[in-house]
Order: sequence, then structure tokens, then C-alpha cells
Amino acid sequence: MLIVDNKLDAEMSHHEERPLQCRGIRGAITVKHNNPDEILEATREMLETIVRLNEVAPDDVASVYFTTTADLTATYPALAARQMGWHDVALLCGHEMGVPDGLPHCIRVLIHWNTSKTAQEVAHVYMREAITLRPDLKNRPSIRPIQMTPMDAAFKMLLEGVS
Repeated sequence: MLIVDNKLDAEMSHHEERPLQCRGIRGAITVKHNNPDEILEATREMLETIVRLNEVAPDDVASVYFTTTADLTATYPALAARQMGWHDVALLCGHEMGVPDGLPHCIRVLIHWNTSKTAQEVAHVYMREAITLRPDLKNRPSIRPIQMTPMDAAFKMLLEGVS
């Protein structure tokens, strides 16, 4: 499954001459296993989708920051960009911060891209289980509600009993 955040209306497909600005393109995808081939294949799939939807040329990319959850250590996702020919783009990898109940086996990307497109015209791409990272996007799946601690639940019951 794929969701795309692209606020571009069909009528706006042609845009006036605008100055170049550095925009961020976000993306995320998940894998099932901590396996180098699976990580690289998923990263290439995500990057190819971002490139296609945004018409990104590697020469217009200033830098790319990849992160993975701490459970993915088999390879650097940046290698997938090199495999795609992004030899002159500055690439960096790191780990996401460890958040309780965070999405496991996730690869994220932030591409710094020089473009004349507006921020509303940029298509951000969330694929596979990573679609749950952006509940604000259309066509999103249902998200598990925030879990209350036992203390919060007891306090809520007491407050509801007072009403």
C-alpha cells in the first residue's frame, strides 16, 4: 500500500517561473527483516517513487538523510541511492530515536531538493506499514488509539463519575 501527500491540483500542473528554493521531501517504508537485500530493495523502491512523483533529478538534490529504526543494522540505506547513480549527492545515515511503541523495521528519508515547486506541490511518500506514520494524510488506515496508563484510566473514571 502507498499513500502520497501531494496537494497539487490538476489545474496547477503547469507552474509559473519561480525561483529555486530548497524543499524537503519526506518518505518512509518498512521491511520485514534485517536483511541487506531487503533494506536496499525497499529503499530503492521508496526513492524511485519519490523521484517519479516529484520529477527529481539527482543534480538538484543537495543532500539526503536516511534513518532506520535501531532494529535495522544489516546495511546502510544510502547504498541504495549510490546504486541508483547518486554518486555526487551528499548522503548520511543515522538511527531514529527510540520511541516506545514506535514503528519497527522502518527506513525514513529526508531529501533536501532544489526546486521551483511550492511546498504544497511536493509529494511525500509513505509505503507499506509506514503509512501509519502520517495519520493526517488522506486515504490513511486507522491508527491504534493512544494507550492510557492504568493511572490515567482510573483518573478518567473518577472524573466521569463526578459529572
